[in-house]
Amino acid sequence: MRARVSKPPRRGAPGRLRIIGGEWRSRRLSVPDGPGLRPTPDRVRETLFNWLQPVIQGARCLDLFAGSGALGFEAASRGASRVVMVERDARVAAHLGVQVEVLETDRVQVMARDGLAYLAACDESFDLVFLDPPYGKGLLPDCLAHLSRPGLLRPGARLYLEQALSEPETELPAGWTVLRETRAGDVFGRLVAP
Repeated sequence: MRARVSKPPRRGAPGRLRIIGGEWRSRRLSVPDGPGLRPTPDRVRETLFNWLQPVIQGARCLDLFAGSGALGFEAASRGASRVVMVERDARVAAHLGVQVEVLETDRVQVMARDGLAYLAACDESFDLVFLDPPYGKGLLPDCLAHLSRPGLLRPGARLYLEQALSEPETELPAGWTVLRETRAGDVFGRLVAP
């Protein structure tokens, strides 16, 4: 299978991200320009949040490797009670903070921190976790190992794992179940239950 070649990111003006559903439906937020910053495509987000509709209301969410914030903002828009966005790049995290102010919400917290370091020290538990790390870095296995520790996931938790279709499929911890899968372009996403 041939790997897809994407166009290099456009320099200059930031891109735009559209929130698909919920309280902020059709709102457009700016996305900073940066290497590897790629919002989860609208079609994938729509599919994912259709899957999550029964569990999103009141959920406590973690958007690790938040990047554009597409998944975390969508979750908050659809009724999540708390969304923690963790983003390593301080410039991108600051931009996410500005978007939180634009939306005038106190349900979203942005942390400028390394994702794995956050998981190692985390003392909070979550109903939903979005794992969309930079492609090609091999971060998913370490994330799943951290999330396997007792206390980080609440009963009935769900995780969304996203990786490049061209990458080998990340193996899940023993006993975890794939509930749904989606493919779009170079994106391979799985909804998982521990």
